[in-house]
Formats: sequence, structure tokens, C-alpha cells
Amino acid sequence: MSKKVLILSGSPRIGGNSDILCDEFKKGALEAGNSVEKINVAKMKIDYCRGCYYCAKNGGICAIKDDMAQILQKMIDADVIVLSSPVYFYSIDAQLKALIDRTVARWTEVKNKDFYYIATCADGIEGLNRTIECFRGYADCVQGAKECGIIYGHSVYEKGEILDKPAMKEAYEMGKSIK
Repeated sequence: MSKKVLILSGSPRIGGNSDILCDEFKKGALEAGNSVEKINVAKMKIDYCRGCYYCAKNGGICAIKDDMAQILQKMIDADVIVLSSPVYFYSIDAQLKALIDRTVARWTEVKNKDFYYIATCADGIEGLNRTIECFRGYADCVQGAKECGIIYGHSVYEKGEILDKPAMKEAYEMGKSIK
């Protein structure tokens, strides 16, 4: 049975290393017969959560009118969510963090998801640990979340350096394993 896969590419550098890995993951998931949508978070208008809790008093409708409502609905509808970010000071980037924080409007509806994580950094693999923990922190708040795989794209900085790394094949194969 085909699954709905939503890839949230957090990189502000379109065509950067983590974004390239998202494309490889997507390629594999499509070949496995899944429905796949990739969203470049940096191209979307997503403001930061203001903690006003307007959403709590208004049926999950956020006071901020931007692209987040449509993305949140896609997250609710997806079977699989891929979170991807380059490492910024040993954490996820601001674009993806804003998106995660804004799920508060309907966070209890984002449930029973398979999660995959993609992270890239200029450092060695140890530089990715805190970023992965940020992803896990979000998934810990999602009822029925299941961590299914991680792609560690390490020792890459310049755009395209990931192309000759093992993470490329790993991303493709992990996407292809979704059934």
C-alpha cells in the first residue's frame, strides 16, 4: 500500500547538501510507489510562534496568516514525515524550528507518523548528534511517532559535496524502503 510521504527540507540553501539528500530520499520513495511531496521550508512564508494561544481558543486556527496552515494540514495527512536540516550551531536551522513550533496550533492531530531524519554538517558525524536530538524532541511530542531512519551527511560544507558521500545511497535506499 502506498504511503503519503512529506519531506520538510529546512535548508535555506536550495540545492545544498541536506536538500540534495531530500531529493535522493524522494527519488527512492517514489520508486517504491509512494506519494511524495517535498516542501522547501525556506521558500514558504512561516512566521515564528508568538505563544499567544489564539489557536487554543479558536479550534486550532492560528492568529498568524501565512503558509503554515496548509503545511500543517499536510503534516496531519501524511503517513511519513521527513525532517531535514543542516546543522546550525549544533542544532536545526531557524526555518525548520519556526515550522515545528507553529505545529502547536493543531499538534495533537499530528499523530501516528513514521519519522525519518536527514542532517548535514561540516564537522564529523559527532557534530550531528544535537541536531538529531532536536528532531527527536519534536517526535517525542507526537502521539504514536516512530523513528524509522536517520541519514548522517557529515564532513560536507560547500554545495554539492554530499554527491560523492555514502549518505547519497543511504538516502535513496531509505526512501525506497518505505512501503
